[in-house]
Amino acid sequence: MTPAELAALPRASALLARLCAIPSPSCDEGAMAAAVIEELTALGATITQDDAAAALGAGCNNIVATFAGTVDGGTPICLCAHLDTVPNSGPIDVVVRDGFLTNANDDILGGDNKSAVAAILEAMHRVVSEKRPHAGIEVLFTPCEEIGLRGAAHFDPARLTARMAFVFDHTGPLGGIVTAAPSLRKIHATFVGRTAHAGIVPEQGRSAIVAAARAVGRMPHGRIDPSTTANVGTISGGTATNVVAERCTITAEARSLDDGTLGQQIMEMLDALTWAATEGEVDLETQVINEFSGYRLGSNDVQVRLAKAALAMCGLEPVEVSTGGGSDTNAFLKNGLASVNLCNDMVDVHTGEERIAITSVEKTVDVVLALIDTACDFS
Repeated sequence: MTPAELAALPRASALLARLCAIPSPSCDEGAMAAAVIEELTALGATITQDDAAAALGAGCNNIVATFAGTVDGGTPICLCAHLDTVPNSGPIDVVVRDGFLTNANDDILGGDNKSAVAAILEAMHRVVSEKRPHAGIEVLFTPCEEIGLRGAAHFDPARLTARMAFVFDHTGPLGGIVTAAPSLRKIHATFVGRTAHAGIVPEQGRSAIVAAARAVGRMPHGRIDPSTTANVGTISGGTATNVVAERCTITAEARSLDDGTLGQQIMEMLDALTWAATEGEVDLETQVINEFSGYRLGSNDVQVRLAKAALAMCGLEPVEVSTGGGSDTNAFLKNGLASVNLCNDMVDVHTGEERIAITSVEKTVDVVLALIDTACDFS
């Protein structure tokens, strides 16, 4: 995007375009972190960081920018977005097409979650420049969200004055409030067979790849029920076509809004793996990882009530929605921080068609400001 094209955009969208041009895949968020710290420093925030980079191998720490309250009473709030993206395969050249910001190349835009980063930063610019009253604001930017909410899971909520956080990280129209999200468990399974020459003595071998294929064929996956899904994500193994494969590894996942159903689904997947190993006369090594825990929020939960009031202030109809995806909200709630994830109208995230409307970016700024205004009188 040329300087002239950037200058023609509204402030938040121009900032988003600049941020999207900075690659920041998980564990390589350093340049993105430097850019947001520069923005926050210019706004006069007090900036603190934890040790997430060293502890997690992340590209940056969890970053907290504090803006001291200017009014008595009210409720201090935290505004949150993550700095990392899924991997990109080439340069991100942001363009405008039919009112949407997108990548000119067949690759991600990075608007997940930089659209939220830009909206929060622009809202804070207005708070500072307009001397807008507020009850105290903490801005939290996290790393490694896309690989298991690791930054948020590592973050200690005791570092915050705020006891309520608002995350902006879900597709769907503005006004959506995510009140139910799933638990996610991952399976790493390695079949260990016996190598042999495939053209001379194949009967002496025990193929780990054949065993893995049998497991995938027997394993329930896809849409299991309205609130449960399962997927085999990767399969790798073998060394050459003339060698019976000694090792083969599968990674899979299951997620559900119901933990009992999730447990049953994981057991069925493990049963399929065990059956295939027995049939193939190979050994099996498995590991089940609890990636994150699900949640359900009620209409009367304090963060939901404040969000609804703010959305209504913006002329948006608050709608409670459930999702099959996770967000930093999952980790915050598990760690005791009242939190809620709000839709910010991202479209086709994680794909080459990823885009977000300029009007949605600017309206998200309005939502952030409405949360800040509402918190001034909220208790």
